[in-house]
Amino acid sequence: MEQTSVFVLVLFLLLGSSRAAVEEENPEFWRAQAKQTLQSVLDRKLNTKVAKNILFFLGDGMGITTYTAARILKGQLQNQSGEETVMTMDTFPYVGLAKTYSVDFQIADSAATATAYLCGVKTNLNTVGVNAAARNGICRTQKGNEVTSILKWAKDAGKSVGIVTTTRVQHATPAGSYAHSASRTWYSDADMPDSAIGEGCTDISSQLLKNVDIDVIIGGGRQYMTPRGTKDPEYPADFSSGGKRRDGRHLIQEWQNMKNGKVVTAERDPSMDPSIIETTEKAIRILQKNPKGFFLLVESGRIDQAHHQGNAYLALHEAVAFDGAIARGLELTSEDDTLTIATADHSHPLTFNGFPFRGQSILGKSPLWGTDMLPYTTLMYGNGPGHKIVNGKRPDIRNVNTNSMEYIQLSAAPLDSTTHSGEDVVVLARGPMAHLFSGIQEQNYIAHALGYAACVGADLRHCQEHITPAVGRTSISPNGNGAAGGLATPISILLASLLAFRILM
Repeated sequence: MEQTSVFVLVLFLLLGSSRAAVEEENPEFWRAQAKQTLQSVLDRKLNTKVAKNILFFLGDGMGITTYTAARILKGQLQNQSGEETVMTMDTFPYVGLAKTYSVDFQIADSAATATAYLCGVKTNLNTVGVNAAARNGICRTQKGNEVTSILKWAKDAGKSVGIVTTTRVQHATPAGSYAHSASRTWYSDADMPDSAIGEGCTDISSQLLKNVDIDVIIGGGRQYMTPRGTKDPEYPADFSSGGKRRDGRHLIQEWQNMKNGKVVTAERDPSMDPSIIETTEKAIRILQKNPKGFFLLVESGRIDQAHHQGNAYLALHEAVAFDGAIARGLELTSEDDTLTIATADHSHPLTFNGFPFRGQSILGKSPLWGTDMLPYTTLMYGNGPGHKIVNGKRPDIRNVNTNSMEYIQLSAAPLDSTTHSGEDVVVLARGPMAHLFSGIQEQNYIAHALGYAACVGADLRHCQEHITPAVGRTSISPNGNGAAGGLATPISILLASLLAFRILM
């Protein structure tokens, strides 16, 4: 059996080598490519300016395997081999890794990680916007342990702030920017125990209205903001999409009364709803009207949701769309004054294996079969709903279209939902002070580096280094707001007031 396996492997290697492009067989091709890359690195100059704007792109569940596989898929969707494709994220000059564990678990969830990279503090699983002294689901431990986020720091500094997500706006990632909750699942009051309400804790949806004056919010989760029995305007026949609140509050109407804007929350329907590229552009165009700059969090949440289903097809296509949103963000801003970050909160147990040929479909099958003489896919999961062992045998997928949108990859262990995984995640950066994001760091370092680069939050050393006091010149006040002689100008007050009334959801 061992000799047969060696023979088969050698045969595959010979077949694979015949697929190489002619130019790639010439060593000068690789030398010239490396020389060009080296020169671009040598020519790189540090941008040490204060970041006026921050674009924070978060691929939920986009581990390095997902990132690599999405790169290949993007190229193959353009009729290329795929492996050599350059993603927009690949062009970011500074790259680091972030350690994602939470205070209490080796492998974290999206709430604990959001608290880390947005608030600068690691915390416990399932809690959001609170430090590790808070306990999951215990309201009384939340009080006094709240922590604020980079989004609030930016707002306090006079910048406009926004959230774009492909999931609900109460989801753990966006919630990390504005909410403080002992449970990430307290989306509405209907999701909370009576004891927590009695102790004074409030649901995440209601906190969206009162904690931070957010200028732009685009995402789903409408049902958590409307009274029980309220029909969804887009899906009136779907009972599960209807309102869930027990307190009778209609938070959307309340928000519309508070602000001169339009609230839009919707599940993604390609025929009705805008894509993440379009929503990212809309948010940037609104936020960039503020001369003091902006902070925008853009989450591609359905990468994670697809992985939980064991569906690599959907996860990779969402990651490709996420890369497109990043490209649009770069088109609309300047690298000179905008710090752009692309990262993930955690990974998933997705493996990339099997010696596939160059250019073979990333969603296809390995040419090297298992010892049970059955094929397997290039992408598989360590656990999840794809576990299909029957009578001690794996299913025969020779006649199965594994490139289908509905195909669920095989998994080693049976679970209804694929878990997260605990390896480090990539952090990519470009723009002012992007070099701060090099190396291997704790995930909570990200928020502090962002605050330093943009001169928001507690650490104002960077802006103080860039501003020389002068008569009649605007100085920096302790909270990061610009002020002339300690007083804001009437124009800045008027501008801030006008911006406070702008909201798109």
